[in-house]
Amino acid sequence: MNHLFPIFVKLEQFNVLVVGGGFVGHEKITALLSNSPKTPITLIGREIRPDIYDYVADFPQVVLKQKIFELNDLLGQQIVIAATDDKKVNEDIRNAAKERGILVNVADTPDLCDFYLSSIVQKGDLKIAISSNGKSPTITKRLKQVFQDTLPNEIDTILQNMAAIRAKLKGDFAQKIKTLNQITENLVQ
Repeated sequence: MNHLFPIFVKLEQFNVLVVGGGFVGHEKITALLSNSPKTPITLIGREIRPDIYDYVADFPQVVLKQKIFELNDLLGQQIVIAATDDKKVNEDIRNAAKERGILVNVADTPDLCDFYLSSIVQKGDLKIAISSNGKSPTITKRLKQVFQDTLPNEIDTILQNMAAIRAKLKGDFAQKIKTLNQITENLVQ
């Protein structure tokens, strides 16, 4: 049974630590910055791929540290992603983060995660996150492509128009919901 509670987080309000400078670390930092480009991120790696340096060049709030992870690297962090190629190191990072009350994601190890990174579809202000409860990132990536191809680009224009309509509505909450439901009923037919 899936007991995950989906939320959208203003990630730029949190300090994020990514440990791992390889392919997985690159994947994680790319996912974070493509969705929340102002997020303060520190990436630590024994080695850091040159393409990570290239990618973060346009993100001045991202700090890269080529070094071995140490416990004091957790100071001031609120979210940690362990993405090294060493399962024992990832588990040690996870345990240290948990002891300090820091939310942690251990790449490719769902049982050790407090949260999962989802596949994301974005059309303007519309953002859809897809999760398989950690079971199959491949399926979520396929569903992402289906939604990306299926949702019309004009959906953002509709969304902006609905926001303007919503701002002008009078009446109590129940009346506003009824009016908005009437306006949008053709979207699902």
